[in-house]
Amino acid sequence: MTALPTILPLAEWTRRADLAALVDVLDPAGEGVCRWVGGAVRDTLAGVAVKDFDMATSLLPDVVMARLKAGGIRVVPTGLAHGTVTAVTPGGPVEITTLRRDVSTDGRHATVAFSSDWHEDAARRDFTINAMYADPRTLAITDFFDGRGDLVSRRVRFIGDAEARIREDYLRILRYFRFQARYGALPADPVAEAACAVLAPGLKGLSRERVGWELMRLLAHPDPAPTVARMTELGVLAQILPEAVDPTALPRLIAAELREGQGPDPLRRLSALLPADPALAEAVAARLRLSLAQRKRLSLAAGREGEPGDARALAYRLGMTEATDRLLLAGASCAPLADWTAPAFPLKGGAIVARGIKVGPDVARLLRAVEDRWIAEGFPDAARVERLLDAAIAGHQPG
Repeated sequence: MTALPTILPLAEWTRRADLAALVDVLDPAGEGVCRWVGGAVRDTLAGVAVKDFDMATSLLPDVVMARLKAGGIRVVPTGLAHGTVTAVTPGGPVEITTLRRDVSTDGRHATVAFSSDWHEDAARRDFTINAMYADPRTLAITDFFDGRGDLVSRRVRFIGDAEARIREDYLRILRYFRFQARYGALPADPVAEAACAVLAPGLKGLSRERVGWELMRLLAHPDPAPTVARMTELGVLAQILPEAVDPTALPRLIAAELREGQGPDPLRRLSALLPADPALAEAVAARLRLSLAQRKRLSLAAGREGEPGDARALAYRLGMTEATDRLLLAGASCAPLADWTAPAFPLKGGAIVARGIKVGPDVARLLRAVEDRWIAEGFPDAARVERLLDAAIAGHQPG
């Protein structure tokens, strides 16, 4: 197995002028007071796109802020209590955090003290693959815990004692499985899995927003099904989603997504884990603090019963996204929706009143009856709608 380099490979972001300017402002004398850390280093080594940029520094937060302001870089004090500020660069935000060590923790929040020791800062991080640093000028990698080796072997491993890391913040259990789904391979690290299984009840003490956020990020990975199955076997999923009853539903949905050329959708995948019960889906969405739009969509997906029926009729009634959810969850084809836009119903209540029908419930009933026929016939043109209206009025019995 080929070892990863000790120098960070060149990537598009390593050549960005705005990031170089940021480094020059923070470390004008080249004293090595700042390094890239976490995802930017990990993902560059893994050969995947870098989305978030984090920098660690031995400078205190007030010094960081002063240097950024003096250098004309906008800075936002996003987490001063934990030593984090955000530099706003032309290419996007960069989080800059002073080196830290934990003083105390209650499993949800940590009290930290600032440090100047890079090893001490690395030791408080969660996984070896997230604790690698890179010098912003030379790109030399500092790797105290063999994160490079774990990245190559696709092993997600806690730094130090796994149970101790989890007790510092129980959310690390869900983070472990999220990173396992993205960077790990099976069989997974047995020490990490055992710690997650033993301490899983601690997840109940976390805020629902944090749990929901991590769960959705996990489900957004290309194929989280093996990881979710392992969470089920270890009793972890039951702690955060006891409603999940069918472990085979998620891999079936992912297979359907691939077959139909649909990308990963975490909300749709969450629906696959739940029974077809709109009220239950609504309760789960509320518990996980999902948005109102997400709650509505999850509830509609849970309204599936039997075959989904005509794809275009479904899309007209529910919406394109919601119909796609229903079709994929049923393993049905989405082909009828490709390059198709739902038409507008070419009949208004005024046209019915003009035919002599009194304004009121009868108009609404006729409108609905004609629309139902129009949908069933595959959305014919306005001339056909007129004939459908003629037939509906001829057979109408006033209410």
